[in-house]
Amino acid sequence: MHSNSEPIVKTGARNRRIAGTDPDKRRQILDGALQVFTARGFDAASMSDIAAAAQVSKGTLYVYFEDKEHLFVALIQREREAQKRTAVEALNDDADPRRGLANFGRCIARMINSELAVSAHRVVIGVAERMPELGREFYEKGPMLGSLQLAGYLDRRVAEGQLEIEDTYLAAVQFLDLCQSTLTRPRLFNAVPTPPSEDEIGRVVDSAVAMFMARYGTALA
Repeated sequence: MHSNSEPIVKTGARNRRIAGTDPDKRRQILDGALQVFTARGFDAASMSDIAAAAQVSKGTLYVYFEDKEHLFVALIQREREAQKRTAVEALNDDADPRRGLANFGRCIARMINSELAVSAHRVVIGVAERMPELGREFYEKGPMLGSLQLAGYLDRRVAEGQLEIEDTYLAAVQFLDLCQSTLTRPRLFNAVPTPPSEDEIGRVVDSAVAMFMARYGTALA
């Protein structure tokens, strides 16, 4: 009888439950993956290469990530979160919609057209038909989340009378699409092999802000 004692949990069972949840080990793997993917690209990189770069066994690698595609998407999500956080902070700190949208648009245009982000979009689109859950997760944690965050900012500007928008989510998606005009699609198809310059990004984003404010701005903006 053990009525007054804690339930007995076998060490092996406990270890199996917590396998793959160590944040330091996960970060170590992702750091190694970043080195390999940056140096070799997605297609040429192997799980063995990544395990060696991360200084973990191949078995440990598969405990954390079931395949190269899921590992790559997890890496992209980590990298873009840091960039997106900077963009959202800049947006939320600025009550002037013209300036706030311009700063946000530039950050997003840089992020989306970076080498790693372009590779990620190509990979996810390539596997989305046979791995729909991966495509959905990439979309929901990336484009959809960014649009929702921008819509929240637009809601506040509408409440202050600076913008007049019926559907702020639609408006957010429209603005983000405008900021990618002539920049992102050529990159995805490798028609343009290098990221756009700051001057190119500025020209496209400034035009996007002007179009957006002509449609949704009020006399207070």
